[in-house]
Amino acid sequence: MRMILSFVSALTIAAGAVVAGQADSITTVPATGGDIVVTPLMRMSVQIEHAGKVIHVDPTAIGAAPAKPGDLILVTDIHRETLDIDQIAKIRKPGAPVVMPAAVAKMAGDKIAGPTNVVANGETVKVGDITIEAVPAYNASGRGPKPGGEAYFPKGRGNGYVVTIGGKRLFFAGKTECTPEIKAIKDIEVAFLPMQMPETMQPYEAGECAKVFMPKTVYAYHYDGHKNDEAFFRAVLKPTPINVKVQIQ
Repeated sequence: MRMILSFVSALTIAAGAVVAGQADSITTVPATGGDIVVTPLMRMSVQIEHAGKVIHVDPTAIGAAPAKPGDLILVTDIHRETLDIDQIAKIRKPGAPVVMPAAVAKMAGDKIAGPTNVVANGETVKVGDITIEAVPAYNASGRGPKPGGEAYFPKGRGNGYVVTIGGKRLFFAGKTECTPEIKAIKDIEVAFLPMQMPETMQPYEAGECAKVFMPKTVYAYHYDGHKNDEAFFRAVLKPTPINVKVQIQ
């Protein structure tokens, strides 16, 4: 497989690597009320700005990426790279809501003060004029650390989120494979898909997943930065009109 990936890398002409927090990683989406600015920060952390509001998805101090004070915080799962209680406290504005699945609320306990919204897979919540749909994030194939054992990411624990803001829909998949629920989402401006094996998706899987629901822009994230994998991901999507970016960790 590595030989195939090297061959793809040699043949594929790709854009320069996207470095977390740098200006060339930013996507701007025209929207009602002003542009939406989407900035990958580090690992799975993404910052969204619109109409004077800042939303953070999985804010983490890993990598010490800069972040603006947040009006809304979304957390996808229980792991350190998605749930960083200290970083949430650091960047959260007073009274800013935190949206999270029940497993995160249980793990955090009273370390995350209200207001909070606990959202299960398939539920939708509104925070002001922002709509958040919780998409199940899980290993559809049953991938896990041991044959026949528990999945890395069991169904029902983690959320991905479709965030509707300024009339546009943004998707943050969380830690997941390409599930039927992801394939069914529609009208996505910007999507973030995890690209790390064995836990989530291979580059080919992530590319094929994006081809099903066709976001206008797709980032590979939760990604360790292997150049061959980046080239393979871009090559899978090259025949499509999707704008392809990679969030280097």
